Amino acid sequence: MSERKNIGVLGSTGSIGTQTLDIIAEYPDLFRASVLTARRQWRLLADQALKFRPDLVVIGDEEHYASLRDALAGSGIEVAAGANAIEEAAAHPATDTVVTAMVGYSGLLPTISAIKAGKTIALSNKETLVVAGELITGLCCQYGVNIVPVDSEHSAIFQCLVGESRAEMRKIILTASGGPFRKLSKEQLSEVTPSDALKHPNWDMGAKVTIDSASMMNKGFEMIEAKWLFDCQPGDIEVVVHPQSIVHSMVEYRDGSVKAQLGVPDMHTPIRYALSYPSRLNTEARPMRLEDYATLTFERPDLDKFPLLGYAFDAIEKGGTMPCILNAANEIAVQAFLEGRVRFTDMPVIVRKTMEATPWSDTPDLDTLIATNAEARKIAETYLK
Repeated sequence: MSERKNIGVLGSTGSIGTQTLDIIAEYPDLFRASVLTARRQWRLLADQALKFRPDLVVIGDEEHYASLRDALAGSGIEVAAGANAIEEAAAHPATDTVVTAMVGYSGLLPTISAIKAGKTIALSNKETLVVAGELITGLCCQYGVNIVPVDSEHSAIFQCLVGESRAEMRKIILTASGGPFRKLSKEQLSEVTPSDALKHPNWDMGAKVTIDSASMMNKGFEMIEAKWLFDCQPGDIEVVVHPQSIVHSMVEYRDGSVKAQLGVPDMHTPIRYALSYPSRLNTEARPMRLEDYATLTFERPDLDKFPLLGYAFDAIEKGGTMPCILNAANEIAVQAFLEGRVRFTDMPVIVRKTMEATPWSDTPDLDTLIATNAEARKIAETYLK
């Protein structure tokens, strides 16, 4: 890499956002944080801004605008607030690459804004492609924008495909840790608590993603994301449970060869690759030693215990607005579970009922997706009562 890249981080206070800033700090001659945004954590955002000196910071929750502004008074850093300001920040002229590390549906409109501004997208917000995959890929073609995946699984697939023809690809093999409840019975799953679900065995992630991992909804979202990222069909994507989380994903080619990307469970590695692509950067991080992982196992997911993964396949098979409905219902269900309002095993019921009850459209535009998201959330809420 020769030129210093300006990086906009949408969701800089979350798990992926803070680790992205670790990478920027690791290579100050190569990367600079130009824009930072957060939803509510204004104190951490202010600390980040004072350390990294971006051109602009935005807090999504306008209630915290005055506090953030006062904390950065005299710094010369521009401060803004609100959802519209985050969309505008995604298109900031100083930025080269936008890391979309916002959680859930909230990342969709800022990502569209960044694409229309011609920014390279380092995609962590998988819901963007779940909700609007066809729309997003079409916009990327229209504006000549590249998406480089940040998720470890999609980064692995991306790396396995470098130098290969997509026509040679037979199958994508997505690996899943299986989460903390892999060995529990269906009866035991009904008794797990949010604190139980937040104890992921391998990864350090935010609450929403950790719950999705425990329910295997996260892997369903990743399957839909892979369909759009790699221009394949759901039937060409296989999900396998790999509890050690060392093989991050694989690609099988038509000659029977299988390529795998391996590494320790550390999101700094795929983030580093996404920011530096097509280069690879030297790092002082401890290398993986195979003798430390003498046993690597693989097994099929149990769709009876974890039906949300199957619902994701159903949703992408139906197409249109159904993945949007799936995502909206899941966000409502996960939040209700985190608040102790429903059981872990209630989440699939809420999602399935919402998928069945929400009006469906075959070829939605953005306005239809926005309306469908709102309607699905209202319907899902009725199943919490």
